[in-house]
Amino acid sequence: MKKIINFTSLFVFMVLLVGCMGEEKGQLTRVDVQKIDTEGNYEDVVMITDSESIDLTRRAFEQIKWDDEVVKMARKPDIKATLFYTFDENIPERLYEYEIWFNDNAGTATIISNENESYGELDKDNAQALKSNFLKLQVL
Repeated sequence: MKKIINFTSLFVFMVLLVGCMGEEKGQLTRVDVQKIDTEGNYEDVVMITDSESIDLTRRAFEQIKWDDEVVKMARKPDIKATLFYTFDENIPERLYEYEIWFNDNAGTATIISNENESYGELDKDNAQALKSNFLKLQVL
């Protein structure tokens, strides 16, 4: 009986340990960005692959304050961005799609994740860095 209790305790501990481990972080390898024009049409995709722009985008996205609510925005997004993450060289890249609104008055940005139906806010400094990164590529 004591062996069963010890085995069960060990099993529960292992399950909790595995459950508490976060999702493996992949490497951001590419970002596809599309501007949405004033008529609501998507413009051509601009592919970001240079390491400096990728790193800036990664750092900005790490600063997003996420909320699990589903929200509806009053206007179409300014940008649609697809982030490509590589987790293993033997597995295809995983894509994450985001819609981004730049709030010119406050200088912040609102981001909606299409993957897990949540939205996030990006502070003024990070929103400006992200916007400048995309402006540099003549996206906005």
